[in-house]
Amino acid sequence: MGKTLRLIRYNTSFLFWLMLLLSCSCTPTKEKQQQNVAYIDSIRPTTSIPLENTSTKSQTAVTLDSLGFVNISELDPTIHIELMYTRSDNFTGEILYDDLKEAYLHPDAAHALMQAQKELKQLYPSYSLIIYDAARPMSVQKKMWNVVKGTSKFKYVSNPNHGGGLHNYGLAVDISILDSLGNPLPMGTKVDHLGFEANITQENELVHTGKISENERQNRILLRTVMKKAGFRPLPSEWWHFNFCSRDEAKRKYKLIP
Repeated sequence: MGKTLRLIRYNTSFLFWLMLLLSCSCTPTKEKQQQNVAYIDSIRPTTSIPLENTSTKSQTAVTLDSLGFVNISELDPTIHIELMYTRSDNFTGEILYDDLKEAYLHPDAAHALMQAQKELKQLYPSYSLIIYDAARPMSVQKKMWNVVKGTSKFKYVSNPNHGGGLHNYGLAVDISILDSLGNPLPMGTKVDHLGFEANITQENELVHTGKISENERQNRILLRTVMKKAGFRPLPSEWWHFNFCSRDEAKRKYKLIP
């Protein structure tokens, strides 16, 4: 009988301590609960761009991303990019983009450009648009203006002191067409040519006088056709330049790129 009582007391004591131990390990103290809540609250969703390794992008591109502009290569990789102001063989003779190598546009213009590429592909599936310049920060516009002011080239550049131009809103694009082999279609002049040969309002006369060929005129017409169908407007003095809207509309509805 005594042995039985001792066994019962031992089991009862064992169960008591076992339950106490389980209670301590499963129920956190008030201090631990506060620590856990504080840890969870410290996790905040990031506002950065986590889907791409931004270290491969230029600082200007990262800034344009943060402002909501669209990288055309990310939107439509079939559109080719070759920014002419990343090299010195442009009409200014200087490198104007120190780090920018990507073509950006305001989302409104970017989606219109996708439509232009679609229009071109429907007509010539092996052809593709190629961008030579797109969104241009005002800081670059000032560099460009400082190069040309006081020269005969000034009339081809929007004065930043007067608000700049459509490139500075991400609403203009300098563009052409590549053929099936990746070569630019002949347009009569190179992109950025300063002279009446680049004018689109005198093309019949240019053909008649042998300044450009009929084939080159037709290539210009093709470019204008697909761009205008997508909502862009050609610039009379430059066959390669297209605006998404007027300057007055841009000033009312859009913001300049600093």
